[in-house]
Amino acid sequence: MGTKEHREKALQSVSIGIVTLSSTRSLADDESGNWMAAQSEKQGHRVIFHQVVPDHAETVRHTVLDTVQIHHPDVLLLSGGTGVSPKDLTVEAVKPLFHKELTAFGHLFAMLSYEEIGSAAILSRAAAGIVRNTAVFCMPGSLKACMLACEKLIFPELGHLLSHMRKG
Repeated sequence: MGTKEHREKALQSVSIGIVTLSSTRSLADDESGNWMAAQSEKQGHRVIFHQVVPDHAETVRHTVLDTVQIHHPDVLLLSGGTGVSPKDLTVEAVKPLFHKELTAFGHLFAMLSYEEIGSAAILSRAAAGIVRNTAVFCMPGSLKACMLACEKLIFPELGHLLSHMRKG
């Protein structure tokens, strides 16, 4: 079966958790998280969790594990903390939790970013993988970066990805 057939048979609606990593934002001014929530619902998905947490490694790790264990989202979207500053620890906190890494996500995001922002794309460290039965995507916190990741990579493949994850 080809990609087209897989997509046609893929899940049309999934449950989504959203976590924004920031020590300065709240849900009210979480531009990226609120956009992802609205866009998820517009696409027919269910947002079952949306929270802003401080960008500290242990907090991030515990939030991911708690969200996966308690809320059981099909997909968890994390925005923020993927840069190169000393406080950017999302990738270091989450990557060890992956039992499978979706390595192409980071490469494709960098390629698409390069097309938009040029060589500054090397400053971003987007990552994705599977934690238990949840697909987890770590992306930069800017609205443009979230829009790029979601519109070009994540949303088009959600149902397809989850269908493959759930095969016996």
